[in-house]
Amino acid sequence: MPCNSHDFVRPADAAERDRLESLVRADYDASHPEDSFDDMKRRRPFSREDAGLYRDWMELAAARAEAAGAASRRLIAA
Repeated sequence: MPCNSHDFVRPADAAERDRLESLVRADYDASHPEDSFDDMKRRRPFSREDAGLYRDWMELAAARAEAAGAASRRLIAA
């Protein structure tokens, strides 16, 4: 993942953002038992740490979406 704070995922619209968030929401919630993905999103505008966490999780979501897309393109119906 890029470490530059200027490199981040920019979903085209709200539907794409929701889809990407759905790819990582359960993992975030499982790895942060005292917190939730939605709580982190609400704190993001006020906290650099949460903004960075959100950016990192969205990068992971984008990588997962890209990997899933590449896997589906490899499947050939015969």
